[in-house]
Amino acid sequence: MKSKQNGNGIDGKRIWRRLVTAFAVCALAGVIVFMLWPKPLKVETGLVERRPFTASVVEEGKTRIRRRYTVSSPVSGFLKRASLRAGDAVRAGETVLAVIEAESSGLLTPRLRAEAEARLRTAQAARALRKSELDRAKVSLDLARKQFERLDRLLPSGGISRQEWDIAESAMQIAVREAKTAEFALRMAEFEVEQARSSLIQGEEGGRSESVRLLSPVEGYVLNVFEESARTIPAGTPIMEVGDPEDIEGEVDLFSVDAAVVRSGAEALVEGWGGDVALRARVALVERSGFTKVSALGVEEQRVKARIDFVDPVPAGYRLGDRFRIQVRIILRRSDDVLQVPLGALFRRGGDWVVFVVEAEKAVARTVTTGQNDGIYAEVLSGLSAGDRVILHPSEHVSEGVAVIWE
Repeated sequence: MKSKQNGNGIDGKRIWRRLVTAFAVCALAGVIVFMLWPKPLKVETGLVERRPFTASVVEEGKTRIRRRYTVSSPVSGFLKRASLRAGDAVRAGETVLAVIEAESSGLLTPRLRAEAEARLRTAQAARALRKSELDRAKVSLDLARKQFERLDRLLPSGGISRQEWDIAESAMQIAVREAKTAEFALRMAEFEVEQARSSLIQGEEGGRSESVRLLSPVEGYVLNVFEESARTIPAGTPIMEVGDPEDIEGEVDLFSVDAAVVRSGAEALVEGWGGDVALRARVALVERSGFTKVSALGVEEQRVKARIDFVDPVPAGYRLGDRFRIQVRIILRRSDDVLQVPLGALFRRGGDWVVFVVEAEKAVARTVTTGQNDGIYAEVLSGLSAGDRVILHPSEHVSEGVAVIWE
């Protein structure tokens, strides 16, 4: 009896050991299967949605003084050493730019006298033309200012839209700059008359050699000094370049494909100029001839120059000068309701744009057609709908049908 009970006990222990071993093997197999089972890929996603859209072209550019004036010697003679340097301030009609001890020219021949008199008459006619342009610019400025003042009184009561107010303010700012430009041109014309008259006086009978003092024709600064040392120079030699840094414009080199769609008068923003806010501007001119520019990577690019007029003045405490770096954003189109997809979701497959859309927690490739972009979002023409969730910056691990999760 006793031996039978012992036999049953040994068999029971064997059974339990087998069960424990089998359970351990199954558990280990489960752990291995769990470890090897494909896990959902964690991705970053964005939404396709309808929102306001602004299509723009962004390029780096530089400022340039709109009206630069090169002062040349009206007579032959000995130029004294220049006392001014680039950056020095000058006052119109007061600051002496250069002093020339004119040569004794004696009598002018009939031909030279006729040429000198013709130059004087031409300069006087140009001065009369600049005077009429200044009068016209002042009339336009007075009209633009009155129109702005009328709309400014209506804005608080809601009688006009903010856009109409912005257009009127922009027109007034442009009229101010045009009047200033016309005034600058008149001062230059008056200086040219004095130069022509000076060369004629030097050749009159009984005329004697005397010093010719060249005064600054404009209020501003010295931009360049071409002749620093004292030496004998012939008539017409460039001596100094002056200009007004307040009368500046922007210059940007556009790709020819972008220049083809940019129109004169288009709204623009000047960014990256050193201040905290963007300055409003307008496209004044897009040139009709291009040029080849070699990029930093050695690629030849066809570029077209565009001129930008500043609408907003430079804020107090800041200043812009000649050849300062700026970044210009030219607005091509504004829309209030456009279907858009984040640019980071787009990638090329052959000649098509493709995105991965999350459907039933799986990545599904979808071909889309896009329009313009603003550097962050692209306009969707077909292939996507509002509310679609797309994978941003998909890696090489993202493929068709792979399971994904997102935060």
